[in-house]
Parts: sequence; C-alpha cells; structure tokens
Amino acid sequence: MTGAQRRIKVLIIDDSPMFRRVIEQAISADRGIEVIATAQDPAEARLRIMEQKPDVITCDVEMPVLDGISFVRWLLPQLFVPVVMVSSVSDKVFDAMAAGAVDFVVKPNQLPKDATDSFGADLIRKIKAAACASATLRPIEEAAPAVQKRNLRIPAEAVIAIGASTGGTEAVFSVLKHLPASTPGIAIVQHIPPEFSRMFAVRLDSQTALSVKEAVTGDRLVPGTVLVAPGDRHMRLRKRGGVYSVECFSGEKVNGHCPSVDVLFNSVAAEAGSNAVGVILTGMGTDGAKGLLNIRRSGGHTIGQDQASSIVYGMPQAAYNAGAVEVQASLQSIPREILRVFER
Repeated sequence: MTGAQRRIKVLIIDDSPMFRRVIEQAISADRGIEVIATAQDPAEARLRIMEQKPDVITCDVEMPVLDGISFVRWLLPQLFVPVVMVSSVSDKVFDAMAAGAVDFVVKPNQLPKDATDSFGADLIRKIKAAACASATLRPIEEAAPAVQKRNLRIPAEAVIAIGASTGGTEAVFSVLKHLPASTPGIAIVQHIPPEFSRMFAVRLDSQTALSVKEAVTGDRLVPGTVLVAPGDRHMRLRKRGGVYSVECFSGEKVNGHCPSVDVLFNSVAAEAGSNAVGVILTGMGTDGAKGLLNIRRSGGHTIGQDQASSIVYGMPQAAYNAGAVEVQASLQSIPREILRVFER
C-alpha cells in the first residue's frame, strides 16, 4: 500500500449473507478500510477481483462447491492478493496458511455485540498487517541440510528462542522441519489465537523430528523438545539447578500482544546468556526487537529473517534496525545458521 491517505480496499467472501454484513459493518468502522465488494462464493469473487482489484481479501474457510483453501490455491499462483481467512475453530486454517494465506481470525460462534466488537478489532488489525504483506513466493522446497551428519558441539545449557507473527506459522514450520532431534530445546512465541496454539503445536509435532507441545508452567526445555506459548499467556524461561523450564502466566499485553516475544526473549537473555540463540521471523510491528537485542548484549547469537523471504518485514526489520540481529538470512537458510552456531 502506498500513500498515507489511501484506504485499504477489501473484498469479503462468505457464503452467509448475515456474516458478510457482520464483517462489512465491523471493518467499515475503521476509516482506513473500504469494503469495495462482497461475494457469496469464490466463483463470484473471481469476477469481483478482476473488476475491483482489492488490496486484501477476507475469505471464509468452509464454503460449498469450492472451499476457501482451494480458492487460495487457485488465486495466488496467478495473482498476489493478501488473504485473511475467517474460520471456525479448526486446524484447516493451517492448510490455508500452507496454501499461501497471510493470516486468519476466529469466527465468533455467537453474535453479541462484545463478541463482534472483539472479532472486528482483530480482523481490522490483521487486514492492516496483510496490506503490508509482500508478494513473497512460498520457499521452493530444497533438500534439507545434512543435519544428521553434522558434527555438532552443543553445550548442555544451550537454548533456542523463536518469535514470529504474521506469516509465522509456516515460517516456524519451515525452520523446525530442517532441525534434528538433537537440537537444543526451543521455546516459541507465535502470535496466535488461544484456540489454535495447541493445534499448531500438535501439527508441528506430527511433521517434524522434534517433540512439540503447547507449554504449561513447569515444562522442562530439554534437547529435542519445542514448547509453544499458549495463545493467551506470556511465556518466560526459568533456570533452576542447571535445568531450564518455562512459566506461563496471564498478564497485560506487551507491544500489543499476549504472548509477547519480548517477554520470552528478555527471560532467555537473563537466564541463558551466551548459551542462547534468538531468532526473529516474519511479523507486523516491533515485538521482539528489544528482547533480541538483550540476547545479543548478553553474549547470545541472534538471527533475523531477511526482507526478501518475509511475508511482513516488520518485526525482523525493527530488530535489525535496533542492532539486535547478528546474522540476517533467508528463511531457507535459517536452520543452517542455527546449526552453524554449534559448529563453532
């Protein structure tokens, strides 16, 4: 999007007339957004896209004839328009993210005013983030680094922390799938609705060599394990008797988020120091920049995703501009950069 005064043009796709009205009313309340058209199904949406040229599309996941995931798979190879999925609580949203959607929001089960207000605020925020998304092509699958054959020297107290937001579910997966089971414990903050953090962890657990779970207070962070922060709780690292564990707790939003990447990164800097590796991935805003800088100042190693491979180069850019990033790398190269730390 260019020009501070230009409104974001949005196309709404949903098979429910009532919910099309709910979405339109909710996001039209923001002066920076203009609903230029609605469509009841992907077939009608194709015409609206050509006629209206939207900046962002909101799309229901579940629709008759052609579902939202199939629509995204059809659209993006031909024309890049950022898509924010609107979904019930289902792991199908991760299929949509894998297909190329930028983000998703949870469709409320009921429509009382407080529920629709919260839904509308979340959707507005994600539409604005999506409008900043680049036409980054999904990484071409490359052979995984020969991680099992590497001669890694991993300190017993090593720990890895990863932070991500918009576009992060696929970015995190892209990193983890190339890491071996001998990798130091990994703590992750992904900005994600609370209903989906457990599903995200289960999905990662089934598709990587690592043992992944949604974190609860007291979980130990040991080699080969990954702990994902719950979607509505901060997570911080604790070290007792040479053993790392995590604490998950409710709290005020930090940088507009709970969980916050900064909360995790600051604790990692304090508890792990030079044994820490911090990684900041795609996302809107500045969350994680200060914490990553603290990791670097504490002697840890820091890695930031580069602009070319980021869906939204907000968080990585903020960290880079703050001097927090030791190594900037493409998404495909980040697993290699993480392992390189342990070859030194």
